[in-house]
Amino acid sequence: MTEELNGKPRLIVMAELEPVTGSAFQPTGFPDLGAAEFERPLGDTAAQQSLLVESVQSMANHLEGIGWDMNEDRPVEVLSGLPYVEVRDTDGRFLTSSRLEPHRLAGAYIKTATVEGKKAGEWMIERLGVEKGKPLDWRSIYEAIFRLDPLCLLHGVFFSDPQWKDYGNPKIRRALTAVIEAHDVRPVVYGGVKRDDVNPTVGEGRGAKEGFGFVPFGRTEYTAREIQLIVTMDVEQIRGYGLPPAETALLEAIGLWEIRSLLDRPLRLRTACDLEVRSLQVRQPEGFDLPSAEALAEQIARTDLRVDEGIPHKAIFK
Repeated sequence: MTEELNGKPRLIVMAELEPVTGSAFQPTGFPDLGAAEFERPLGDTAAQQSLLVESVQSMANHLEGIGWDMNEDRPVEVLSGLPYVEVRDTDGRFLTSSRLEPHRLAGAYIKTATVEGKKAGEWMIERLGVEKGKPLDWRSIYEAIFRLDPLCLLHGVFFSDPQWKDYGNPKIRRALTAVIEAHDVRPVVYGGVKRDDVNPTVGEGRGAKEGFGFVPFGRTEYTAREIQLIVTMDVEQIRGYGLPPAETALLEAIGLWEIRSLLDRPLRLRTACDLEVRSLQVRQPEGFDLPSAEALAEQIARTDLRVDEGIPHKAIFK
């Protein structure tokens, strides 16, 4: 199924999106920054007012979240045969994992935990096989990361910490990236009122700050001529890890499964940003048809690459 990607540098999938309810949508934004508006160059002098609907970082979270069961605190069944690092407290309660941490295997709760009776930072150095004063053996590092959590080879990991600086701070960029942009946008400015029908008269200790009274507010959403989701999988980077063919094909299949699953489910990014796919196009490689999530799940299930140490690796955070 992934054989059609052989010899191709990357996979690029583009989807046209549209709001499910009405025409306006709420973009990503932060206090003091607001919406991420920008001008999209169209030629030598022309430009188009555009908007970042969802950032690369946020889309990475959406893609990774597809593979995690939040109710059960474990990977979904499709990825249940693959290793990862799980963090629990001293009472055995689940805290987080390398599938949830922003920095994955280099996440704060992992690198400060204890694994197999050792400090996780030291344990990680041993696993990666890095040595002071010697060049990084990248092939060994890739193999070690695959045996700890192969999804880090798709979504990136950066071992940036003083305890690792003498070992080169290995960094692997994302092989799977996505972003949602809106083009030719117009603001939709409106307002509302937070009601208080119990006692509309405010007094000391019972004002807007405390959540009482009628409080007017303003909102800005946007309409757009087009909303595009662009997903790129760097196949050349995945092949460049130098892993055995079965492991390389597995990484490609997981990446395709995450992309297909993302496109198949509702894109409810925020309360007022509920989008659906209107059309889908594989831009590269030409003629490639994106397989179904079910077919990709079957391919992943046929690849048994469990590690001898067991699944998952247990880390204890004190």
